[in-house]
Amino acid sequence: MNSADVIIIGGGIVGSSIAYHLTEAGCRDILVLERETHQGKGSTGKSMGGVRAQFATDINIRMSLYSIPFFGAFDEVMGHPSGYRPQGYLFVANTPAHMDYLRENYRHQVAAGVKAVRLLDARDVSHIAPELRHDDILGGSFCATDGFVDPYSVMTGFMPKAIERGVRLMRDTDVTGIAVDARGVAGVQTSRGFISGRTVVNAAGAWAGNVARLAGVDLPVEPLRRMLVPTEPFDKVSHQSPMVVDMNTGFHYRPEGRGLLLAWNDPDETPGFKLNFDRGFIEKVLTRGADRLPCLEEAEVNPKRAWAGLYEMTPDHHPVMGEVKQLPGFFLANGFSGHGVMHSPATGRIMADLILRGRSGLVDTDLLGLDRFASGRLLHETAVL
Repeated sequence: MNSADVIIIGGGIVGSSIAYHLTEAGCRDILVLERETHQGKGSTGKSMGGVRAQFATDINIRMSLYSIPFFGAFDEVMGHPSGYRPQGYLFVANTPAHMDYLRENYRHQVAAGVKAVRLLDARDVSHIAPELRHDDILGGSFCATDGFVDPYSVMTGFMPKAIERGVRLMRDTDVTGIAVDARGVAGVQTSRGFISGRTVVNAAGAWAGNVARLAGVDLPVEPLRRMLVPTEPFDKVSHQSPMVVDMNTGFHYRPEGRGLLLAWNDPDETPGFKLNFDRGFIEKVLTRGADRLPCLEEAEVNPKRAWAGLYEMTPDHHPVMGEVKQLPGFFLANGFSGHGVMHSPATGRIMADLILRGRSGLVDTDLLGLDRFASGRLLHETAVL
């Protein structure tokens, strides 16, 4: 009978980071279960890869303050590129309410220790992004250490380093059941047989709710489709441009290859495991995009290169992290609501702390427990893209 001290369900960027951080703390008997034949086929490989400290809540800001320097040192520490490009995030405001919101967030960010963030007037915005339509812009905010990473490359940097230290990775392995006894979790049933273990980590991304149900746990995580549209090579916007976010519509874009990567969160999207790309989305994103970025009308888009991925949404857009109180040994690292890639280093550190020491000094993990939903102690992150 196979066994492991820690069994991690899900070999994407979050599961890989948890495995790596556990080995950093000295844990070696770790088994990662990945249902696909290759890692990164879930949400990791489909992410936009943005990383930012410009959040509205202390927990998300602090997770970014750990994660962003981690990405900066990743290549040297891992011997593998993260693709981190600190080209910044530029939030563009065209209403007084949006400027008030950015000022309030700025205060939180500075208080938490973000040093590179600054508020901008309209002239500053036009200097950073001269290609935008500026007639209604009041100002914005910019953080120079924000930027983007290559999610697949980060994942494939974490896992080999973990495997070097003894972590086992089983691909093409479905988890079909989670065994429970009087002491708590006892192991997992898989398509390759039973694996015993007293510590099981749910890192299954958008599929986390299904995995939790195998243990009799009601986890409020829903999959929500997000679609991304790359342009063909396009030189009307600098390849050193930041991620630009139009707060009025939610349209945002960043450089990708020799073109741009376009995104917009359709408010009419409904939850579900929808992995197909809807070609009608192209007109929606281009219409909103060209309103703020007029030169986009000259860009070409090949629908065959566009794709869809899944966010794992919680009711308050914050993750669920920690041990389930009613089921000792069952740990959750789920519901990142679009921030799983950027916060993967912090998540790995926090989860390793909780599993091995029962607490983490990085953030107040009591606020992220599963029981907050039943008790109504919800957190509210409004800076969600």
